[in-house]
Amino acid sequence: MASMSVSLSDQMRGFIKSRVDSGDYHNESEYIRALVRSDREKLSDEKELLSLLRLSELSGVNDHDVPGLIKNVKERLKKDGRL
Repeated sequence: MASMSVSLSDQMRGFIKSRVDSGDYHNESEYIRALVRSDREKLSDEKELLSLLRLSELSGVNDHDVPGLIKNVKERLKKDGRL
């Protein structure tokens, strides 16, 4: 595994140490790796959400209100035998 040197403020270093001292992580490297994994997942989720929003925009606008949409979904589910 490759190593990396990172400069941190005393406040950041203290925070990382407190996370390790809490027992949630075995060492500073484990904490940093968890942050990177979390950020990677967040970016992936954001990309998926943006993609869904773009698809939603492309699908056009409708004039249904929320109660009407719920009613339509329930009717379709009942028709399909799923409700």
